[in-house]
Amino acid sequence: MRHRSLLVLTTVITTGALTLTACGSRDGGSKDNGGGKKTVVVIGVDAPLTGSLSALGQGIKNSVDLAAKTANKNNEVPGIEFKVEGLDDQAVPASGQANATKLVGNKDVIGVVGPLNSGVSQQMQGVFASAKLAQVSPANTNPSLSQGDNWGKGEFKRPFDTYFRTAATDVVQGKFAAQYLFKDAGKKKVFVVDDKQTYGAGLAAIFSDEFKKLGGEVVGTDHVTVKETDFSSTADKVKASGADSVYFGGQYPEGGLLADQIKKTGANIPLMGGDGIQDPAFISASGEANEGDLSTSIGYPVEKLPTAKTFIADYQAAGYKDPYAAYGGYSYDAGWAVIQAVKAVVAANDGKLPTDARAKVVEALGKVSFEGVTGKVAFDQYGDTTNKQLTVYKVEGGKWIDVKSDTFNQ
Repeated sequence: MRHRSLLVLTTVITTGALTLTACGSRDGGSKDNGGGKKTVVVIGVDAPLTGSLSALGQGIKNSVDLAAKTANKNNEVPGIEFKVEGLDDQAVPASGQANATKLVGNKDVIGVVGPLNSGVSQQMQGVFASAKLAQVSPANTNPSLSQGDNWGKGEFKRPFDTYFRTAATDVVQGKFAAQYLFKDAGKKKVFVVDDKQTYGAGLAAIFSDEFKKLGGEVVGTDHVTVKETDFSSTADKVKASGADSVYFGGQYPEGGLLADQIKKTGANIPLMGGDGIQDPAFISASGEANEGDLSTSIGYPVEKLPTAKTFIADYQAAGYKDPYAAYGGYSYDAGWAVIQAVKAVVAANDGKLPTDARAKVVEALGKVSFEGVTGKVAFDQYGDTTNKQLTVYKVEGGKWIDVKSDTFNQ
């Protein structure tokens, strides 16, 4: 990573996805900082640090790194030195599972921020749960991760008590998108496409159900394959369907190319997607103008939040090569949640890390509550964020511009 040397100095104080070396060992590592030895705690970070989604992954890692540095600088947890260990999953589930095993094996790791992808998280959750190691994702949106496979039937059961997230779920995001497209944008006939992945297919299904409930019509559906580039057959289907809009469940590499190829057919209609496409790379991937394309994203625009001013200034001052991107604020808050849990555990144990620190941190995370970069940070009985704020973005002048922010109540 670009800031490997900086990561070594980081502390677990930031909220979000930090690459800390969390201390899960009973005695912990120790470091002499002049004023006495500190116990070294590692916060693990798992994200796609290379590959097509690296723009998002690097933002996650750097934001957690910033949280750790902040915590160490401010001596947020007396006697504790936070470090970050960032691992690259390349958005591949098997790699995420291998990384989870590696992080569990490092006894200094006391919490993990990540991953980006819901499909990757599905392969990591059980590994973390077996070791009683807390996981806080800043970006996972698939409802089943926290509410069980039967959530759609109204049967809610939390699969793993070690899993938390600072991102709102697709139940919220998909419905929010459908309501905007139908009511605000006035679109009545949508063509739905997904990338067959956990995130994309799930989001597209939730959107479709809500759009139809509102009175809209799904005039066609299709699927694309991740990492392919020729979506001309899908684009032709969209054109022939007479759709006045397209909804895409997937990520920006495929989404940008799909939007481009649809417009090349002469179908001058907007493509809408979830937070997976809300990245500058979606726009740059298209040779055709993306004006009018839409996306939703979790939370309010970080740049417009009074609570994010310090985070933005500190991130810029740190000189990270990559931007904090879509999940930076949520990553910082995830990292900071881990730090606050460690703080509570240490304070309850006479200023020392207990022998069962990992399990105690999991318990403490469920009670965490603080004002973070993205607003109030707290978790419900499923480990889901209590913050249900979302924003719709539109491409205007070659940039994503926020056009509507609101709190969604199911």
